[in-house]
Amino acid sequence: MTTLQVLAADQKSAEVTDWAARVGWVVGLALFIALVYWLMREGWKWRGTLQGDLPELPTAPDGTGPAKLAVLSGRYHGSTTAGQWLDRIVAHGLGSRSRVELTLTDEGLDVVRPGATDFFVPADRLREARLDKGIAGKVLTEGGLLIVTWAHGDRLIDSGFRSDHAAEHTDWVEALNSMINTSSTEGAER
Repeated sequence: MTTLQVLAADQKSAEVTDWAARVGWVVGLALFIALVYWLMREGWKWRGTLQGDLPELPTAPDGTGPAKLAVLSGRYHGSTTAGQWLDRIVAHGLGSRSRVELTLTDEGLDVVRPGATDFFVPADRLREARLDKGIAGKVLTEGGLLIVTWAHGDRLIDSGFRSDHAAEHTDWVEALNSMINTSSTEGAER
């Protein structure tokens, strides 16, 4: 036997891919991913059920008067229990992120969310406005979020907003806190 014949005899064909095993792994992985997404969806619905005691969101009254500031356009990043930035509230659509337009009037804060539930926070329910860096599911640089604390039913809620122009945040915090302090002073005098 020549060297060439010995080399040719030692070579083997590449093994044929076991398609049945490969397809089985792909189907198994797809089923696992589907199960994880289904469990996440059920968890979201369960959280909404647990928060079922939250009253319906108020809507803006007719004729709220002139805006105190220019309309803030940006993103709504969700709502949490006040002081607990990871305890997301999902009832009544408060957990759904969306675009937002905020309008502040003497009557309160009008939150218009295209594609999600709009709501209105009456002036007497506003408690605080501040700049912060995070709310459930969203963390930004220090002062990157406008957080508005408000009372709804027997709960205090933090709602997080980010303007398309972050320089507006400071003006909104000042205007909201000024309005809150004015209304709490007027309430104390009565």
